[in-house]
Amino acid sequence: MELSTLWFLLIALLFIGYFVLEGFDFGVGMLLPVLGRDERERRVMINTIGPVWDGNEVWLITAGGAMFAAFPEWYASLFSGFYLPLLLILLALILRGVAFEYRGKRPAASWKRRWDWCIVFGSAVPAFLWGVAFANIVRGVPLNAEHDYTGNLFTLLNLYAVLGGLTTVALFLTHGAIFIALKTVGGIRHRANLLAERLGVFAVLAAALFLGVTLLRRATPAAVVLAVLAALCLIGGLIANRMPSRTDPAGRREGWAFVGTAAAIALAVASLFADLYPFVLPSTVDPLTNSLTVGNASSTPYTLKIMTWVAVVFTPLVLLYQGWTYWVFRRRIGTSHIPEEPAPAPASGGRAV
Repeated sequence: MELSTLWFLLIALLFIGYFVLEGFDFGVGMLLPVLGRDERERRVMINTIGPVWDGNEVWLITAGGAMFAAFPEWYASLFSGFYLPLLLILLALILRGVAFEYRGKRPAASWKRRWDWCIVFGSAVPAFLWGVAFANIVRGVPLNAEHDYTGNLFTLLNLYAVLGGLTTVALFLTHGAIFIALKTVGGIRHRANLLAERLGVFAVLAAALFLGVTLLRRATPAAVVLAVLAALCLIGGLIANRMPSRTDPAGRREGWAFVGTAAAIALAVASLFADLYPFVLPSTVDPLTNSLTVGNASSTPYTLKIMTWVAVVFTPLVLLYQGWTYWVFRRRIGTSHIPEEPAPAPASGGRAV
């Protein structure tokens, strides 16, 4: 296997990891005002992703760095042509990170409510725009002979791309609801199970329509197989979410449900990359001469060789550390684990009642 193809597969793997792990982060954030009926329940939801959300974003940073080093032409054309959507994603992620840190700085309910909506916004915008971006990458964009993007923002907001954005939102909402059910106890767990059932119907329909349109346009045998497996895993996860647990009479098989939705997202993203190969960014102007491929967009073989050795050394260490983090914070939590917030101190000169 050529090193350029190997790095295409590694970048695909990094984006798969990002969407699987950050996907439930986005889902939890979007569902914060839906499942969290009071402040303690919202704190429970935030605490389910508190130890891992920033680590999950490392997958995106690594994927961007790998793309820059292994496929500089792809990186340059993508980040210049998709500049505004990617900037909006970056700003939303910054806002979400700030909201996680600042919502607990004051006891006022209005203060927390504003930051909660920042978390919702900071989760929904990337969830939608990542679907838009990847739909355009697979569909192709107008590139000239110099591989420069010649469209505008509205070129990217075509019907196929909007369908891709709605699909990722639906999948992440379902994935997040099942993750909340997996990580909590009590009423919030039960409500998350029920909501996952309803959201799952929309996720199945949206994913089936999007992957169906994608495969009708240009399909490889590998892409078709992966798409079918993704659909089966999503349906299997939703079935597991309805089945009672053998060990916990109060719950369902959320563990298998989460495995199903995670596998569905992973296989769906893999299907898109399989459909894309050997292109990395097709051109809709002149697909034969203007498109970027694994061959004409890659770095020199020497650069790829050095990167491969670096990846061999450091990738296992990163995976072990992140796996250890999930293991340490594997237990369920509920409102009983959330301490009451202290009452605000009386104003200066006032008298406590």
